[in-house]
Amino acid sequence: MRVEIWSDIVCPWCYIGKRRFERALAGFPHADEVEVVWRSFQLNPDHPKGARVPLEESLAAKMGATVEQVRAMNARVKAIAAEEGLEYDFDRYNVVNTFDAHRLTHLAKAYDLNAELHERFLRAQLVEGEVLDDPDTLVRLAAEVGVPEAEARRVLESDDFAAEVEADSAELRALGGNGVPFFVIDRRFGISGAQPTEVFERALAMAHEAATQESSSSR
Repeated sequence: MRVEIWSDIVCPWCYIGKRRFERALAGFPHADEVEVVWRSFQLNPDHPKGARVPLEESLAAKMGATVEQVRAMNARVKAIAAEEGLEYDFDRYNVVNTFDAHRLTHLAKAYDLNAELHERFLRAQLVEGEVLDDPDTLVRLAAEVGVPEAEARRVLESDDFAAEVEADSAELRALGGNGVPFFVIDRRFGISGAQPTEVFERALAMAHEAATQESSSSR
């Protein structure tokens, strides 16, 4: 079984969805048969590179809401995240362009560290208040999970993996998705959003049953 997960590494709901999926996978009897593939998607692809905007200010402008309304919405998201063991710090959260960070997650695949770097970036942005468009920060965080510093810096100074990031986003749109998190199991079942753990449990079971029946019928 193959689970592909499209995610942005600064997305609050993506981190929540990741934790819920992980809980479902941990209880899945056939977890050792599941390959998880992380794919890139930018929630704000048109955000100018180098521009850092506080989250409340950015959301208020995007939604046509007041800062107070955004703050109340964020408080709800923080409470939901806390239920998953995630202590979000939106006071230090800056909206940035994540294209370069996503390029590094593709570099990490070469070292079989894509999942680890994805987790590290999510935690850095949402819990620790790091700024994920700063090259030195990106190199340091990548090195923490085992990606060579020199290689990470070389990639950031080039256009390497730009095509891979763009291809991931295009593929999600081709599948009918336009937001993240988005989970695709064996290209049979699609799950949009940070659904409850039970939804992931049912989808994994259904996908395994479908794969088993297909295998049996092909013999």
